Amino acid sequence: QVQLVESGGGLVRAGGSLRLSCKASGSVGFIRLNDINWYRQAPGKKRELVATVSAGDTIYVVSHRFTISRDNAENTVYVQMNNLEPDDTAVYYCNLKNHWGQGTQVTVSS
Repeated sequence: QVQLVESGGGLVRAGGSLRLSCKASGSVGFIRLNDINWYRQAPGKKRELVATVSAGDTIYVVSHRFTISRDNAENTVYVQMNNLEPDDTAVYYCNLKNHWGQGTQVTVSS
């Protein structure tokens, strides 16, 4: 059993920054051997992949404004989001295999 808890969302003005955290608990081996993904879903839109960090630390990000990192000692994955834009407004979800967190709201005002 794996639990994922996101935090770090909030309201920020355009151009601002946020760092989202995804704390994973449960089977440590399972967590460390798998990719962890961040998705987002804006109202009326499909859920889209934002960033991925693999078990081997291969990284994918949807925007150069974002970075993703992984702290295996803390079983936590971070997404640093800089120069935020109103279009980044969404609920951001952490995902590992078929496990999902509850999401954290990011709202960017213009």
